[in-house]
Amino acid sequence: MRRLLCVCLAIATGLIASITNAKAYKGAEVYLNESYLYGRYEMRMRVANASGVLSTFFTYKDGSQIAGTFWEEIDIEIFGKNNATQWQSNIIYGTGPTHTEEVHTESTSLAEDYHTYVLEWTPDYVAWFVDGVEKRRITATSTVSSLTSPQSPRFNIWASESVPWVGAWDDSVLPVYQFINYIDYKAYNATTKTFEGGWRDEFDTLDSARWGKASWTFDTNRVDFVPENALVKNGILVLALTTETATGYTGTPPADEPAQSSSASSAMVSSSVAVSSSAANSSIAFASSSAASSSVVAYAAASSKAKAAGNSGGGAVHYGWVLMLMSLLLFRTRKS
Repeated sequence: MRRLLCVCLAIATGLIASITNAKAYKGAEVYLNESYLYGRYEMRMRVANASGVLSTFFTYKDGSQIAGTFWEEIDIEIFGKNNATQWQSNIIYGTGPTHTEEVHTESTSLAEDYHTYVLEWTPDYVAWFVDGVEKRRITATSTVSSLTSPQSPRFNIWASESVPWVGAWDDSVLPVYQFINYIDYKAYNATTKTFEGGWRDEFDTLDSARWGKASWTFDTNRVDFVPENALVKNGILVLALTTETATGYTGTPPADEPAQSSSASSAMVSSSVAVSSSAANSSIAFASSSAASSSVVAYAAASSKAKAAGNSGGGAVHYGWVLMLMSLLLFRTRKS
């Protein structure tokens, strides 16, 4: 019993040290509890306007950050610097891993209104669109063919420590927010070479059966992701970046006046794609990815964005059960 008590005390000491080293800023991430192989994602977002901050949507193979694991990820990352007029498309893959960043500049601030973003992923190409205009396409390369695993879609808002990448950090602008009106997913049918079916979330509520909230962090990230900074209000998903003493959101999300869906526009410029043997007999290949596995897998948290920036990986650490166990063991030890 005393040996077990010593082990628990050692674990608790480490966890308490982690609590003590909690970061002064808090961000938010939500992740889907399922992963999909290929598909089309459309979303309406209004992002944060703040240097040092990133508002993102990305797809991610759970466990990619673990040493020796083949990384698979596709990114839309909107910079808060430069009046939020720039964003980055990226595919991360391999055991290195390899990055394929490209920065895009828009004519207006992406933080002053909602804009429609589309990510298309097939066995033969990955393409990015903003407001119905194709911005980048990668086709018929090892970059695309390396993406063979299901990935879970995620949104997050965070602050990188890499000043050359995201700009100087100034916490006087906090709090800042990322607003998401909806996300629409369509599965890829390799037989018909089209996107079809799927689902749409208007965020009337945050469905806990569909979405999980992150409670972790990672290296080069100035913030801890906390559940209280991810919430739905007035049909808008709100992700907040705050100080540790002012978490949450009590305001009214800005209203969206949706432009015409970019589905038709992006479909017109989508190239013909070859049949994938992995999806030929199904409109969608998917794999379940529970919130628990997402938290545990991400705990290694040694995430990698190019130029020493961080990735949205991470892992939840929950302390309550350990402290309760310690109390029980101490009580039993004293009785004996």
